[in-house]
Amino acid sequence: MDRLLDTIRAFDGVLELAPAAGGPFPEIAWGDHFFYYAPDGQVPQREQPYATIVTKNYPDDDECDLDAPDRWRLNIHVGTAAFVELTGENPRAEATPRDRTATDVVFPHPLYRTQGWVSIVNPGERTGELAVRLLRQAHEAARRRAERRPAGNG
Repeated sequence: MDRLLDTIRAFDGVLELAPAAGGPFPEIAWGDHFFYYAPDGQVPQREQPYATIVTKNYPDDDECDLDAPDRWRLNIHVGTAAFVELTGENPRAEATPRDRTATDVVFPHPLYRTQGWVSIVNPGERTGELAVRLLRQAHEAARRRAERRPAGNG
């Protein structure tokens, strides 16, 4: 995960939220990472992160067994076209049953598939380069959205 974090942190204009104990974020988010395009260092008010790294199960998201040691999941907003290309599924169609505990494979996000999100548990040899490419594309898409927003609508 550290190498991937270093790659994302090097993107121009990236803002990383990494909630930790003692900060303003709820305990459930501690240890996770949320990435935005925000060159001014301010979280965009009307924009979701374009990528996240989660390090544990959430109450409504436990199919990936992230509470097991050394497991984490990269989530990336890729949009509809890339979602179909990567998964072979329509994001709005009923989900195809699959093993969400598998590592180093791309699959539809367990909760946000309909919004065009994909996930990879422990990206590695098979998906590492793809993950970086998808992250760069998601970052650039977030940059383009930010440039289209009127000033003051961060």
